[in-house]
Amino acid sequence: MWFDNHCHLTSLNVEPAEAVAAAAERGVDRLLTVGCTVEDSQRAIAVAADFANVWATAGVHPHDAKLGIDGLEALLEDPSLGDVVAVGECGLDHYYDHSPRDVQAEMFAAQIELAHRHELALVIHSRDAWDDTFAVLDREGIPDRTVFHCFTGGADEARAAVERGAYLSFSGIITFPSGQDLRDAATICPLDRILVETDSPYLAPIPYRGQPNQPANVAIVGAFVAELLGRTAEEFAAVTTANARALYRL
Repeated sequence: MWFDNHCHLTSLNVEPAEAVAAAAERGVDRLLTVGCTVEDSQRAIAVAADFANVWATAGVHPHDAKLGIDGLEALLEDPSLGDVVAVGECGLDHYYDHSPRDVQAEMFAAQIELAHRHELALVIHSRDAWDDTFAVLDREGIPDRTVFHCFTGGADEARAAVERGAYLSFSGIITFPSGQDLRDAATICPLDRILVETDSPYLAPIPYRGQPNQPANVAIVGAFVAELLGRTAEEFAAVTTANARALYRL
């Protein structure tokens, strides 16, 4: 049974219940729905509360860093809203630069501090910003439980992340013809540090590339990576699920 370590149930083109049911039919029995703004995080927490096998994060994406993180900590402190298992996704995105880079770095550091203070996992988004991402983490101190979601680096970046104790989560991009760097990274990632995700509704794997993605497709991503690593799908599903449970303390 697979664990979709990163999806956005609040952004799908179907109702969350439909997506969760479709995932279960494909052997995906655990999901993490991820917040990208304070308001989206509130919605993610509310969605997760409706399902025994769905958990939520609360964070502000670098695209939205310019909005600030006011109200985010309150979501981590109010158990009546439901359990939050991680801070994020947060980090740096120097590909789009939808928020000024200095503001991205400031909000990233603030959310690292929240993860430390609340003893939560940290979910990182890093695109075209590896040196700066590692610099912020080294300055602030990387939380004990940290994952680079939708990992888009190569073997060198993978080593740097793993050396810092982080997990790497691979999305449908690894199935693309252009994904050789990711395949190289996966092959050097320790088995106890590897995860799979959909990032749905984005990044549908081949053969569904270009279509809206859904959590059920993590089974495709997982089977692809399993074959790459010379593992059976069943074995790799068990390993990645155990890794996700350890990362989020489930």
